[in-house]
Amino acid sequence: MYKKIIYIILLFFISINAQWVQTNGPYNGDITCFASDSTYIFAGTNGGGVFRSSDNGKSWTLASNGLTNPYITSLVVDGKNLFAGITGSAGIFLSTNNGASWASASSGLVNQNITALAVVDSNIFAGTANGLYLSTNNGGSWSSIMTNAGVTALALDGTNIFVGAYTDIYRSTDNGKSWAASDSGIKGNYVTALIASGANLYAGASKPMVFPVGEEGPEQNGSVYRSTDYGESWVEIDSGLPNTQITAFQINGTNLFAGTTNNGVFRSKNNGTNWAPMNSGLKNTRVNTFYVLGTNIFAGTGNGVYQVPEDDTNWIESNNGIINSSINCLAVFGSYLFAGYTDVILTTDNGMTWTTADSGLPENRFITSLVKSGADLFAGQQFNRGILRSTNNGGYWTLFDSAMTNFYVTCLAVSGNELFAGDGQQGTGVYRSTDDGISWSAINSGLTNTWVCSLLVSKNNSGKTSIFAGTQNGGFFRSTDNGDSWALQSTDLDNEIVFSLVEIGENIFAGTNNGVYRSTDNGTAWDWIGPANAYTSELVTSGTNLFAGAYYTASSYGGIFLTTDNGVSWTAVNTGLINTDISSLAVSETDLFAGTNGSGIWRRPLSELITGIKTSGHEFPDNFSLSQNYPNPFNPSTIIAYDIPELSHVTMNVYDILGRKIETLFDTERLPGHYQVTFDASRLPSGVYFYRLTAGSFVQTKKLMVIK
Repeated sequence: MYKKIIYIILLFFISINAQWVQTNGPYNGDITCFASDSTYIFAGTNGGGVFRSSDNGKSWTLASNGLTNPYITSLVVDGKNLFAGITGSAGIFLSTNNGASWASASSGLVNQNITALAVVDSNIFAGTANGLYLSTNNGGSWSSIMTNAGVTALALDGTNIFVGAYTDIYRSTDNGKSWAASDSGIKGNYVTALIASGANLYAGASKPMVFPVGEEGPEQNGSVYRSTDYGESWVEIDSGLPNTQITAFQINGTNLFAGTTNNGVFRSKNNGTNWAPMNSGLKNTRVNTFYVLGTNIFAGTGNGVYQVPEDDTNWIESNNGIINSSINCLAVFGSYLFAGYTDVILTTDNGMTWTTADSGLPENRFITSLVKSGADLFAGQQFNRGILRSTNNGGYWTLFDSAMTNFYVTCLAVSGNELFAGDGQQGTGVYRSTDDGISWSAINSGLTNTWVCSLLVSKNNSGKTSIFAGTQNGGFFRSTDNGDSWALQSTDLDNEIVFSLVEIGENIFAGTNNGVYRSTDNGTAWDWIGPANAYTSELVTSGTNLFAGAYYTASSYGGIFLTTDNGVSWTAVNTGLINTDISSLAVSETDLFAGTNGSGIWRRPLSELITGIKTSGHEFPDNFSLSQNYPNPFNPSTIIAYDIPELSHVTMNVYDILGRKIETLFDTERLPGHYQVTFDASRLPSGVYFYRLTAGSFVQTKKLMVIK
């Protein structure tokens, strides 16, 4: 009885605190900076805020309450004070309780686009896009000590302050009262990283590169420079280094580490004279920052935290709890919610657990769109040619890239047994497949603008199908013959990028870089309907209700907006969101999901937003159950689902055919609900294994098979 009472109290607590809730994954992030005190290590992210760990990086929790912007560039600790520098003119924030809450500490900062923070002897230095500032009173106020110089790197050692300012390096020995150039031999190169150790100073620098607007630039070159006289003179030291930009340095004993933009970590044991790669275990080779804590070295990469013990060379992934992914697309199919970013992930329990569904995906993928046709799931890619198809809900993907010599997918649509894809990146128009994505043909007759960013398949009351195409600054098109020919339907949207198209009854809505437009005559005429200052990236419908998701830009605060009257009025529905840079939306029967640029996926019950919506969010299983894993057989991972009808201590173990326990998947308390867990068997040989669920008196065992 007491268990039911506890859970009723929990549900009541949830209902009176109605707001967006971050789903539980995926765990990764673009890590920009580290700091630590005697209890915690802190990690700043590019869009996910600040996370903290009390177990040396084994697990992380969000520590961003009060931050108005989640794009963290730098963190420093001074006694009990934790400072966070933020990009996007948000300034500096201070926490005095280990990140539990934050308050602005930007008084006196003329430029609040923070690029770097450093502290020595209670003097706190803040680099900005237009100069350097100093605070001597714990961030209570700031004074300018260097002007008209964008700070790109900052290094402190004793009484020396070194500042990288684009193509110059400056040194001060009097807390910034006076400065002297320290760039002989390096001047003219763009300074990307600095670190000081006594008279030794190391700089990462690269030559500025100029290339025509609209063309893809060459890989930016770079090198490491060393000074042994406090920056008076410099020598290039690049033996063993690739020609790539240096992003970060770290010194640990006799080891000097350098992070790069796309070649991982390099280490030198002789003060930079020679370098060797150190990338074993590193899944992402864009290294943004380093940190030394005790005997461990931490690396912040474009896809999470890694650490390596001192004198070891194998990096260990340490992302548990960090949610900092940028989600490109969301799609709901039955009980499955899929999300696309650099991977495809799925959940069947509203985001409580996620499974990576990347088996068969090509390298360097960037998933832009997801649709389902019959039993098949299709994924479009940007920056990588080809259409991906899965016939088992993401269990395995097949790449079809025939005839796609210059075709990148921005959007997908389904009409009957035919698939349609639009290319808004290379501007090659619309393509159609009649054989489940195996082959594609261009269908651009009449399409005078081929930069197609959105597609909509519509069927009128008489059953006639139309396909609509929204373009980039080039009009709105319609086809009534399944794409064989197109007609320009309207030029009202000529100055807009049409990111998304949806319909409600006789109304068609277009989400654009200038908000939402509505047409009541099949797209011939369009009226702007708001919301104001909303760079609208995504539209979704729930019945007659329309949700609009907006990007965070210089002129748009982003967020999620709802209209229940076809755009006559809008309501912002952002309570609880720490990141209002919205990239994608999806609606299930009971929930609205939002993908963000930097903070993963968030969920909110529709019943909190729309009257008349019934939610099954509080319906729980009647019995304990353990499902058969899928796929089965598998290689290397599989999903195991199970139901818990009451608060229970639950354990799941995996055994080999001789009954020896080889892994515990979890051993924890579980609230009532539907769950799933991923079992990764990449380290196991082929064979038959057993998994067993134990919850109180309930015990059930099932067989699984690994085939390699």
